[in-house]
Amino acid sequence: MPDSKKFFENLSGAGKCIGVLTSGGDAQGMNAAVRAVVRMGIYVRAKVYFIHEGYQGMVDGGDNIKEATWESVSSMLQLGGTVIGSARCKEFRTHEGRLRAALNLVRLGITNLCVIGGDGSLTGANLFRTEWSGLLEELVQTGQIDEQAAVTHSALHIVGMVGSIDNDFCGTDMTIGTDSALHRIIEVVDAIMTTAQSHQRTFVLEVMGRHCGYLALVSALACGADWVLIPELPPEDGWEEQMCQKLSENRADKKRLNIIIIAEGAIDVHNKPITTDYVKDLVVRSLGFDTRVTILGHVQRGGTPSAFDRILASRMGVEAVLALLEASPDTPACVVSLRGNQAIRLPLMECVQMTQQVQKAMDEKNFEEAVKLRGRSFENNLNTYKLLSYRKPDSEVSKSSFNVAVLNVGAPAAGMNAAVRSAVRVGITEGHTMFAVQDGFEGFSKGQINEIKWGDVGGWTGQGGSLLGTKRTLPANHLNKIAEQMRIHNINALLVIGGFEAYLGLLELLAARSKHPELCVPMVMVPSTVSNNIPGSDLSIGADTALNAITNTCDRIKQSASGTKRRVFIIETMGGYCGYLATVGALAAGADAAYIYEEPFTIRDLQTNVEHLTEKMKTGIQRGLVLRNESCNENFTTDFIYQLYSEEGKGVFDCRKNVLGHMQQGGAPSPFDRNFGTKIAAKAIQWISKKLKEFYVEGRVFANTEDSACLLGMRRRALVFQPVTELKEESDFVHRIPKEQWWLKLRPLMKILAKYKTSYDVSDSGQMEHVFGLRTKEEKEVAKEAEEE
Repeated sequence: MPDSKKFFENLSGAGKCIGVLTSGGDAQGMNAAVRAVVRMGIYVRAKVYFIHEGYQGMVDGGDNIKEATWESVSSMLQLGGTVIGSARCKEFRTHEGRLRAALNLVRLGITNLCVIGGDGSLTGANLFRTEWSGLLEELVQTGQIDEQAAVTHSALHIVGMVGSIDNDFCGTDMTIGTDSALHRIIEVVDAIMTTAQSHQRTFVLEVMGRHCGYLALVSALACGADWVLIPELPPEDGWEEQMCQKLSENRADKKRLNIIIIAEGAIDVHNKPITTDYVKDLVVRSLGFDTRVTILGHVQRGGTPSAFDRILASRMGVEAVLALLEASPDTPACVVSLRGNQAIRLPLMECVQMTQQVQKAMDEKNFEEAVKLRGRSFENNLNTYKLLSYRKPDSEVSKSSFNVAVLNVGAPAAGMNAAVRSAVRVGITEGHTMFAVQDGFEGFSKGQINEIKWGDVGGWTGQGGSLLGTKRTLPANHLNKIAEQMRIHNINALLVIGGFEAYLGLLELLAARSKHPELCVPMVMVPSTVSNNIPGSDLSIGADTALNAITNTCDRIKQSASGTKRRVFIIETMGGYCGYLATVGALAAGADAAYIYEEPFTIRDLQTNVEHLTEKMKTGIQRGLVLRNESCNENFTTDFIYQLYSEEGKGVFDCRKNVLGHMQQGGAPSPFDRNFGTKIAAKAIQWISKKLKEFYVEGRVFANTEDSACLLGMRRRALVFQPVTELKEESDFVHRIPKEQWWLKLRPLMKILAKYKTSYDVSDSGQMEHVFGLRTKEEKEVAKEAEEE
């Protein structure tokens, strides 16, 4: 770790001016990005300017370019759209327009630009950068600026962030706004499902995506749609008959609703547009089904940003400022991208060119290439959708004679049901007989085991909680009975979906193999818990839904405080000893502090936070928000902190407390959790199929190796199978958390964006390297791989 003061000097933005603008179509999360740029810029002592109305404001100048203050971005985090405005600007496309824009920037000393927009906006910014020196020469020749000004402002640095709900930019896993748009779509689909089931209706939904089918594809996966039409993969001739046949079969299976999702840019193989009206008329004419059309339109752009988009935009905004500080005159324009759980920088124009290649491949009808160019995530989503939505006729399925059991263990988490649905359907496709176990290991020991079929899991993706039932009971006290039930039902493999109890349960089953040969079968665990405390996985099913519940509640609490001046709220979150929800929830909600077990704190830290809030109340921001993880400290309880803040804040602010409790576990799963659960369970079953063949010897399955009992976890951007015995070293079993947790690197970022006046302190210094771009060797390699891709 470098010396903090020296490190700060290296990063100083003193004397630098940064302009931030939003351009093109608006996207939820843009305000979070603007806020992060402003606060990080001020933190490193740079001047930051809002450029209102995008490039139009840059060309017009005057009041459109204003210096930002810390307070001016308060309360922006939870707002959709873009507070600083966006506009299409024809003038900026002309040389004269760019000349005026350059003059306006030079007059204010702005030579660093943060552009938040789509590929068109970023391409325009790069053109502006390449022309910069020529524009300054022209301004000198016409006498509008002097030679000294041209020398002082000789280089323009550009950093881009992609704000687009379509997720149509190559080089990043997600663009700002995509997750929030999926939230809007899924909210509508969930609402439509109730009316569709009441009347046995078919609904045809059009979602945005003129050139990209990401929203249509992922929402189809998240709601279990019957059919999806996207521009990257037009349906073959005769698709109309196939679709109608599938709808008819589903209705015959007593499915009361059908949902067809169409991207607005959907085409057939002859480049002819496929419209919602065409599909509706087709269904009515061929099947006589009661059919309705819903076009979502700009609803998808609206509303408050999701927790994911706020965190993504905040991380990108901070990284963008760092990129500007580190830029030299020769540094090419870069774009901040998301790869796995890392913010990385990639050459802007390379990403733009890749994005344009997708459209070129589609224009040339090279649709397979277009899907590949969209990236691995898009391809995986497409393959998973195909796997789950098209039921093969029994004649085409080669029966495997293997029996696979699925069970939920631990506390319920939103997304568990999507994982079970996926596992059941993929298992049936692979030829296995699937069994569902009710009430976890306890139900297993009691023989609550039944065969589960394709139609039994219809409509499960949007259901919260656990439809199979789940308990925290561990198998150790029921091993004889569990082994007996394994023998009775001839269970050849186990898929356990759950939290820390599921992990402990798998370790217990593994240890009991020597006494119970029935347990010598392939076993795999999929992490599903709101606490996100499972070793071997960066993310767990259910954590995203819980984060959104926390963020939405904090938004409402902050709103209630806006009518009552000078109030501080203390919010208790779940998580056991794991501070993930408190930390990431604090970042998403714009909290002032988050107390967690992993970062010990003293009474002096509490006092420092009270003083910070007291100072804050003297500014224009007269409310505070503090999150506390439920097990962060046995003595500094929520009541203690509430009473301390109330006493110390007397005469300056008053206090309220709120324990969120089990509301964090409830509700419909978020689009992220539905898709994550769906994809990870599908991969788990495919692993089971492979292991069953591998361990099938002399007419029976016998798996007694360590790699036959694995946890499937998300590591950066890859799903990795890890033997549970190898994860013991990574586990703190007393506190039920991993020994190392990637999200701790987000804590300094949260503090920087929260504190009005701040400097490096002891609590910040632990993870500074990551936030400020001083990556580890491994992280640099990941970034390099991303660039090579």
